[in-house]
Amino acid sequence: MTHASGGSNEPDDRSPVAGKPDAGLADVRHESLYAAVLADVLDTMGFRRQCLGASIRPLAASVRVAGRVFTARARETDTDPKEPYKLEMALVDTATSGDVLVVDANYDTTCGFWGELLTTACVAKGVNGVVMSACSRDLWAIGKMSFPVFGIGTSPADSRGRMDIVEIGEAIHIDGVQIHTGDYVLGDVDGVVIVPADAADEVFARAHEKVSGENKVRDELAAGVPVSEVFRKYGIL
Repeated sequence: MTHASGGSNEPDDRSPVAGKPDAGLADVRHESLYAAVLADVLDTMGFRRQCLGASIRPLAASVRVAGRVFTARARETDTDPKEPYKLEMALVDTATSGDVLVVDANYDTTCGFWGELLTTACVAKGVNGVVMSACSRDLWAIGKMSFPVFGIGTSPADSRGRMDIVEIGEAIHIDGVQIHTGDYVLGDVDGVVIVPADAADEVFARAHEKVSGENKVRDELAAGVPVSEVFRKYGIL
């Protein structure tokens, strides 16, 4: 579904049931969850390729990103487009509160694909962050807005004539992970994990259970109980 430019007043039809609260969004943003616990749960459920590569990391001051995925695909170009930034603007204009923009940019380093002004627009709309296999710029300004930007590096070069979004809203692949609009994403200093929408309820339920179990394990380890004994008791390490 390649979108045309929209606006913030459009209905959010990317939630599991249009017009109803997105329970998964509240779960993935819960302060007790973190990337590693989601990765562990996904492993046990057979989803063993849900972590993006180690090169994608926090670039701005905010080191945690969590929300509902809204996808885009960008590719390198050497042509100055007739309609500059057309789909970049459409991506931001169509995004809704709670979204995280996840951009497959093929690990391009020719430019700073993301910047201060797009961030400003996203903050105004309640967009939760951006995760991309691309570089950013204007981090001196983005850091002041506490907006999560995860990427592969920085460059002062403008994206115009170097990188264009060619598609938004469609399935993308980054580091072998298939990512759909409506999935969920959580990233922190350990990396970025994608939770498939159709498994999200079970993933989040199991993740909350695992966090509770880890708290008990931590307490016993801190009290000096042998690691092997604690593992036999809880099966968590």
